[in-house]
Amino acid sequence: MNVSLRQLEYFVAIMDEGSFSRAAELLHVTQPGLSHQFQALERALGVRLIERTPRRPRLTPAGRAVMPHARAALAAGARVESTAHRVVAEVEAELYVATMYSHSVGIFPDALRSWRLTHSGIRVRLFEHRRSATMTAAMVDGQADIAIGPRPDHWDGYVRSLGFERFTVVTAEDDPVAAGRHTISLVELADREWVHFTPDSGLSDILDAACARAGFTPAVSIRTEQASSALRLAAAGMGPALVPENNLPPHFTGRTAFPVPPVDREITAYSRTPPDDLGEAFVTAIANRLLAVP
Repeated sequence: MNVSLRQLEYFVAIMDEGSFSRAAELLHVTQPGLSHQFQALERALGVRLIERTPRRPRLTPAGRAVMPHARAALAAGARVESTAHRVVAEVEAELYVATMYSHSVGIFPDALRSWRLTHSGIRVRLFEHRRSATMTAAMVDGQADIAIGPRPDHWDGYVRSLGFERFTVVTAEDDPVAAGRHTISLVELADREWVHFTPDSGLSDILDAACARAGFTPAVSIRTEQASSALRLAAAGMGPALVPENNLPPHFTGRTAFPVPPVDREITAYSRTPPDDLGEAFVTAIANRLLAVP
């Protein structure tokens, strides 16, 4: 049995207006079209709902039994529409966002601070990933509304470039190699043991690739999963680390210097379909955070 809200709306309007013609006029449809849909409703229910009389249609016993439920269904449909409109109007909405661990530490706090100033009623749920490949797979499975992270490989949906995050070399405060320097060549650190990342971290690939371009393979002092841990370990003297600059905490006690040649990573927003107004506003907040970094 296929009964639509539109058919129930026609049924209620016929009785409220007292005629098929006035109901059609109210609903801005043709009378034959309205009659056709009403007859389809009666066929679907297997009962006659209305008896046509010379003065006005009257409900049959079945019609009287169905009418309260028809009105309740229309009211429920109106509540569904109202809820959807409230979400569009950013009331009681929740945005699902997939991202990388280092982005949730380095990019999101400042971006979310500015976001909350204009979208205080919106909840954001983060799904954090170690590798961009696992995040892309999760997005294919529908985990989140939008993903913020490195440009995905072979993505057929919506992709927007948000900018680039740059990486910095971190050492202990008493490490003489970075003393008073703004930049440093990675080859100068070829004989050092590094604070490296576990192979399932996307940051591991970035360090290996940067060192390979400098002509060496980094020796490993210790491995960690997250940039925030690498920062603390490097500051404690466990060896140099290569981390996103945006992960540096205020008043960091270690030394920092930008590698030469520079190391950076493109950050994108992507989703299966173009984001709605709410999603687009969130993406813009992230982009503004990246552009604000000197």
